[in-house]
Amino acid sequence: MPKINFEIVEVVLFRRRPEPEFLVLQRADDEDIYPGLWQIISGSIEPGEKAYEAAYREVKEETGLEPVALYNTPLTNTFYFYTNDSVNVSPVFAAEVDAKGEIVLSREHKNFKWLRKEEAASLLVWPGQKSAIRIINDYVVMNNPSKEFMKISLDHLTR
Repeated sequence: MPKINFEIVEVVLFRRRPEPEFLVLQRADDEDIYPGLWQIISGSIEPGEKAYEAAYREVKEETGLEPVALYNTPLTNTFYFYTNDSVNVSPVFAAEVDAKGEIVLSREHKNFKWLRKEEAASLLVWPGQKSAIRIINDYVVMNNPSKEFMKISLDHLTR
């Protein structure tokens, strides 16, 4: 029987330049899982870490950028992973970065692109990640009043 894991976070990273752009990352060819795949930021939650702390850390680790804003969203993605017979449930966060920030990729990725909403979604494989781009655009990026309720304080996360 498959186990259920709550050990992964996903983050839709965006910037305003002046039009909103979303970051998609291409996995390195030597990665064991999904080499060459285009994706949003994703990573494991470390022991003792809260999901939003992992989201903040993963943005920094995978891009070298520090979020200026982090948002809890009404989204979770689920997917089955056959290698360990598990159903994974991952909360999806939104993070905004400074438009002038320079990307420094981790070894996990070989390429990146800043794209508009539909272009970014078209490169992604997983339906949950495609819809996350669109929903986060509507709820957070386009200044929907509900975004203030979703904002996470960064006071204790920075540096």
